Amino acid sequence: MSRFLKNALATVALGASVSFAAQAQEVKTNKENGGYEFTTIKDLEGGEVKNQWRTGTCWSFSALSYFNAEVKRVSGQEVNLSEMWIVRNAYFMKAEKYIRMHGKTNFGEGGAFHDIPYVMSSYGIVPESVYEGNIEGQGERRHHAELESLLKSMCDTFIENKSGKLSPAWRDAINGVLDAYFGVRPETFEVDGKEFTPESYLASLKLPLNEYVSITSYTHHPFYEQFIIAIPDNWAWKSSYNVTMDEMLAIAEGAIDKGYSFAWGADVSEAGFSYRDGLAIVPGDGIKVEKRGRDNRNFSDAGAEKSSNAFDRPMEEKEITQELRQAAYDNYETTDDHGMHITGLVKDQNGSKYFIVKNSWGKTNDCDGYFYCSEAYFKYKTMNYVLHKDALSKDMKKKLGIK
Repeated sequence: MSRFLKNALATVALGASVSFAAQAQEVKTNKENGGYEFTTIKDLEGGEVKNQWRTGTCWSFSALSYFNAEVKRVSGQEVNLSEMWIVRNAYFMKAEKYIRMHGKTNFGEGGAFHDIPYVMSSYGIVPESVYEGNIEGQGERRHHAELESLLKSMCDTFIENKSGKLSPAWRDAINGVLDAYFGVRPETFEVDGKEFTPESYLASLKLPLNEYVSITSYTHHPFYEQFIIAIPDNWAWKSSYNVTMDEMLAIAEGAIDKGYSFAWGADVSEAGFSYRDGLAIVPGDGIKVEKRGRDNRNFSDAGAEKSSNAFDRPMEEKEITQELRQAAYDNYETTDDHGMHITGLVKDQNGSKYFIVKNSWGKTNDCDGYFYCSEAYFKYKTMNYVLHKDALSKDMKKKLGIK
């Protein structure tokens, strides 16, 4: 080969390499003409962005987004699991617990990530194409306020027991209402020409439901042990593993690096949370955020409109300590607001890291339904997150007693 040809090929190869590197380092912003310039560290498949509309069912949308991704990771199958199958069956399970507890536990639209394996283990799962669960006349623009109010009233009536004895028909009555609002559950259905039951379809997905763990960080319980997070939506009373705040962040970032996404529960009522601006940050002391409007109860849209120069370009964030995080939880400043799906990591022009967060409010912002969460916000406002146990390091598994 001639020297000229070698040089020519080297030039072509270099050009291709530079072109690939430029493509790989494509800069994204937090909004149109936004001042936050993000380059990708790791971006995992998030799937279709959906819209929960006016329902408090983010926990089902985000967790099933996560489990759709898990099915693909585990078995390579592309699936779109039914959020309303989970919601419908969870309502019955909530009703049963509420009645057995004489009304002394939470009953509402909310839920938690561990509800999904809990429901699937009891009722199986179906694709969304088999069970959309749309209330007559609403289409996809769901709202469950009437349903939730009716169900709670029925449960309270059963508990009151005017006849002196719990009616043997209460289960049929609850299921009748659920069927009327969501639709009758199919006993069998077909996918790609093969017949399934909800239980056999779950088995075909090969999801290891007993291998998912919940991680949190609070000081009112010992580290490296499990405890039940005391929040209203934890109606099933499931436990989370307790680690230090810095470990909570390290586990999450390490999981993304190893190719594991996760379901994330957090408070989104903070001044520094602005879905419209594609950001969740903790502005430093002295940085003002003005708010117009109010955050709605179920956070099923963009909530209040925020205005601050902190959303225009990266600025100093508040230093988050374990003590500050705990105080926010103890004083009800951190509440169980919203479930989301974290699918990647980016860094801004200053080198600071942010999680890529898939939301369930439709493609209603400049990031097509996603936003970016800073490390500070994650440490401060994470309630808990759920991921596969193999996303943990060997040392962390040992600390937590996980095999």
